[in-house]
Amino acid sequence: MGQPDFKQEAEALFDEMVAMRRDFHRHPELGFQETRTSRIVAEKLGELGLEVQYGVGQTGVVGLLEGNQPGPTILLRFDMDALPIQEENNLDFASQNAGVMHACGHDSHVSMGLAIANIMSRYQKQMAGTLKFMFQPAEEGLGGAFAMIASGVLDNPVPDAALAMHVWTPEQYGNVRVVEGPCMASSSVFTITIQGRGGHGAAPHLANDPILAAAQIVTALQSIVSRNVNPQDSVVVSIGQFDAGTTFNVIPDRAILKGTVRSYNETLHRKAYRRILEMATNMGKAFNCPVTMETIAIVAAVVNAPEPTAVVREAAVKIMGADKIVEHRTMASEDMGYVLEEVPGCYFFIGAGDDDQFSYPHHHPKFNFDERAMINGVAIMSEAAAKYVLSNEAE
Repeated sequence: MGQPDFKQEAEALFDEMVAMRRDFHRHPELGFQETRTSRIVAEKLGELGLEVQYGVGQTGVVGLLEGNQPGPTILLRFDMDALPIQEENNLDFASQNAGVMHACGHDSHVSMGLAIANIMSRYQKQMAGTLKFMFQPAEEGLGGAFAMIASGVLDNPVPDAALAMHVWTPEQYGNVRVVEGPCMASSSVFTITIQGRGGHGAAPHLANDPILAAAQIVTALQSIVSRNVNPQDSVVVSIGQFDAGTTFNVIPDRAILKGTVRSYNETLHRKAYRRILEMATNMGKAFNCPVTMETIAIVAAVVNAPEPTAVVREAAVKIMGADKIVEHRTMASEDMGYVLEEVPGCYFFIGAGDDDQFSYPHHHPKFNFDERAMINGVAIMSEAAAKYVLSNEAE
């Protein structure tokens, strides 16, 4: 037979993908708790004839599809975890787990991964090489990729290239984002503790108010990007948590700020942290409130290598058309960066948004996406994988 039509094969699996995605959506599981999800994944991969490893990185699953001839090993990665969010969608497949929701599209990633395994297993006899399916737990800030790497996901066999994708509602359905170089930012978390001296709200002159100091610090940190970073570079400093006080008439002893720094550039990342510490420390001194700061590195930047990116772009052009390819980066973060530090690869985005129907952003309680995007994702990743492990004519 001639070359496979992966778009047509993905379309044939659409109803099955939708059913799987909605089942996973009804039963979301937090990071490192994906026992039901990973069990279903392992069972389906086994039914397709893949060699399955279960419990990799706690709740991760690895499936090997080995061809009849030697060739490269290509890692295909799909994340599985949900978020601690109470869903607000009025859907017949809304989350049945209180306080847990697939608010980022990982339910679709699992479904697409299984569909790709289904399609590519049909070409196993024609394959020269191995496809290594990595179903990852705990992507949402808990280090699932790192846990799977520590458990040997990048060994036996060692991948020659790695591919991953994300449904993306900021991009319109029908488009595909593919860009060489940095495509997602590194991310780290900081905690600033402002130690004051508590007192009565009626006698603030007898206290050292940490809330006032913290408020000034929050304002001052906004100048780091605007006045310390070249406008042509990209750094984000955000405060997402401000904890202080227990009631209206008591000045507390301390205030705590938590935030994040994101950048494509490690030098700028470190510079931002240096300025945060300098500003917070000096501002605290001005209000007689000592300041301490702790930092935690979360994920590395996601950097796409030239050759795998060219493969994905060629596949996307074939499936979608050249006019549907968008080169765009995001300051969001992803622990796929840990994988791409070890293996050259490409992380790309499947447009799944619509200004009217699917306008809520990722991580919103009303997040949803155009499920037709799964057809495009499956077709593009299958096409890209095939360029590595199938000849021009799959016979």
